[in-house]
Amino acid sequence: MTGILPGLLAAAALAAAATALGRLAPVVGAPVFAIVGGIAISLLRQPSERTRPGLGFASKAVLQGSIVVLGTGLSFHQVITTGVASLPMLLGTLTVALVGAILLGRALGVDKDIRTLIGVGTGICGASAIAATDAVIGAAEADVSYAIATIFTFNVVAVLTFPTLGHLLRLSPHSFGLWAGTAINDMSSVVAASTVFGHGASSFAVVVKLTRTLMIIPICLALALWRSRGAQAQGSVGTSRVLGKVRRIVPVFIGWFLLAVTLNTLGLIPRAWHGALSDIAQVMITVALAAIGLSTRFGDVRRAGLKPLTLGALLWVLVAVTSLGLQAATGTLS
Repeated sequence: MTGILPGLLAAAALAAAATALGRLAPVVGAPVFAIVGGIAISLLRQPSERTRPGLGFASKAVLQGSIVVLGTGLSFHQVITTGVASLPMLLGTLTVALVGAILLGRALGVDKDIRTLIGVGTGICGASAIAATDAVIGAAEADVSYAIATIFTFNVVAVLTFPTLGHLLRLSPHSFGLWAGTAINDMSSVVAASTVFGHGASSFAVVVKLTRTLMIIPICLALALWRSRGAQAQGSVGTSRVLGKVRRIVPVFIGWFLLAVTLNTLGLIPRAWHGALSDIAQVMITVALAAIGLSTRFGDVRRAGLKPLTLGALLWVLVAVTSLGLQAATGTLS
């Protein structure tokens, strides 16, 4: 516990300042102030190694905890209805991301492994999908770093731009949540953008994003089979490695989220608690985003170069436009 304390306290202090600024400028919101403030600080001075464990804990465990707390305000009916309704958008945007990564990546001259990692990261769930995919394709460490840096860049851009664009397009909380959940890469940025847009959007966005996260499993298995064709024995080993990797990434916090939803569905969480629990989730989100901002390593982004960043930008725009287009086509845009 003492090992994570310095970084956790640094993130909490920045989150407190961001919360105060968010009250002064609610249009911007505490989560945006937290991540932008963290990035600005890391640009001026990289956090010490002592703070790394705590920042890592805050950016992952605290964020996942906030999602579990958000689950206390949802019912199974909401989760199932939202998850099923989002499937056309999820499958459409995933197809666009993967096919676009192949075609645009080749046109730009981006290495095969990097374009695969960026495509999966854009189409599914950012760094988690990249980590799981790396277990299959065995990409070079530098390629993984470039892909994560690229995805992170557009996560930040999404947090800063999506809420404003959503209001300009006059999207309802439901439509914005569906858009954010299908078109923003990492869970942290989905939660941040939907929280800034308005409380009603965050519950939709979280459920859509969790449904999207589960696509890691079939995609990684498909990649394992594709990469191991012609060597059956080697393929079975590769598949088991992937399953182990995915098992570590996906189930734990989703299981706790579903438990929270179950407790609320059964009426075991009093309605009078919902407001306070929502406030707790907001604080946790702000702490997590402060940690993500403080953990930014600009050297990784610079080393990625223009080609991967260009590919990431093109895929990001394609997925965002496709999500809105599919909502309009299916009559869910409002």
